[in-house]
Amino acid sequence: MRGVTEDAALVDLPLLDDLMPWSVAPLRLGRAWIVAPDPRTLRARWARLAAAEGAEREALFRPSRARTPESSVAALPGQRTGTVRLSREPGPCPEPVRFAHGPFDEQWLLPDHRLIDTARPELWRVADGHQLFAVEQGRVPGAAGPALLVSAVLPGGRSPAGRPGRIRPLFRRPGGLEPNLAPGLREFLGECYGGEVTAADVFAWAVAAALPSAAGCRVPLPADPEVWAAGVALGRELVEVQVRGARGGARPRLPGGRRPYVRAALPARPSGLAYDPVEEVLSLGEGRISPVPAEAWEFEVGGVRMLEQWFAHRTAPAEPGSLEAIGPAAWPQEWTSELLELVTVLALLAGREPERAAPAARAVADGVTRTALRAAGVLPVPDGARRPASVFDHQEEGPEGQFALL
Repeated sequence: MRGVTEDAALVDLPLLDDLMPWSVAPLRLGRAWIVAPDPRTLRARWARLAAAEGAEREALFRPSRARTPESSVAALPGQRTGTVRLSREPGPCPEPVRFAHGPFDEQWLLPDHRLIDTARPELWRVADGHQLFAVEQGRVPGAAGPALLVSAVLPGGRSPAGRPGRIRPLFRRPGGLEPNLAPGLREFLGECYGGEVTAADVFAWAVAAALPSAAGCRVPLPADPEVWAAGVALGRELVEVQVRGARGGARPRLPGGRRPYVRAALPARPSGLAYDPVEEVLSLGEGRISPVPAEAWEFEVGGVRMLEQWFAHRTAPAEPGSLEAIGPAAWPQEWTSELLELVTVLALLAGREPERAAPAARAVADGVTRTALRAAGVLPVPDGARRPASVFDHQEEGPEGQFALL
């Protein structure tokens, strides 16, 4: 970034871009109504759009330069949705899919390419039950929070403040094939640490040790095999907490006596969110949840409190008559369950933060530098490793029902 300098001690630390070279810019949805915290809302919005005609349908759609009801585009990889222009025939409602609308906020998305301004098809092509995504948070100088987060579902890629980050899939091909790592990196690290290094190891270490910087996420690599092993073990635990039981892991749980419970039923429409640090009570209107550790309430990404943003995404007023205004008549029970789990996730991550700082500090003080990676031939990364892998083993539907060959 022009005009921004970086501490000289950090300049020779590897960037995540050196280790996981293929990255994708954030999605640009273009219209808010295609995302919702529950799939029923999306189906109701689609039904309203499909029932409208002509100018009314166009107004509800909210056209942009990239998408209008007249847009003709290919279907997203892996999605069975219509490719006929919406103005002619919307078709049945696309099956909503899980979508990381922001850090720690899994919602639902209508996966119809006719609705999304910039959908990043290359990400959809590799989003499957084997994939994990590292999401670099757009840097906000002086703001608290982790520089790198993990998602098991397709992420939007923007920070809470709206800043674009980078999305880095763990694998370049479907089925958990072809790790997104610099060629030769695993072999080089295996020699450094005296044993096999897997793609999951590198991914876990990055989650445990990533540091924000003006140039992007930096990932110091330690010289000491014991520091590496400890950081990888910690990173695997942090990944398991963040993906919340996906990929065969356990659902996050706090120890008995510290698990949050609903102490007073949440109202149909909570009027606001507040926190009492003395009683460790989170209030949603007249509803009460406790115990909620102060660390969970204070947990920030990009300087934004995650609990406050999660609540705002579900209660912010919408323009009357718009599709965004269509939503549940009352607070759904599943939102309460998701909130309890979010409190658990944030509390667990905050509790491990002191441990996360240790391996990174050791690696910064005595580690593998970019200079060493260049000497070993790992850097510079070949241009091909920064581009999506070619996929020839399946067909994708193009505009107006034609087929696209990739």
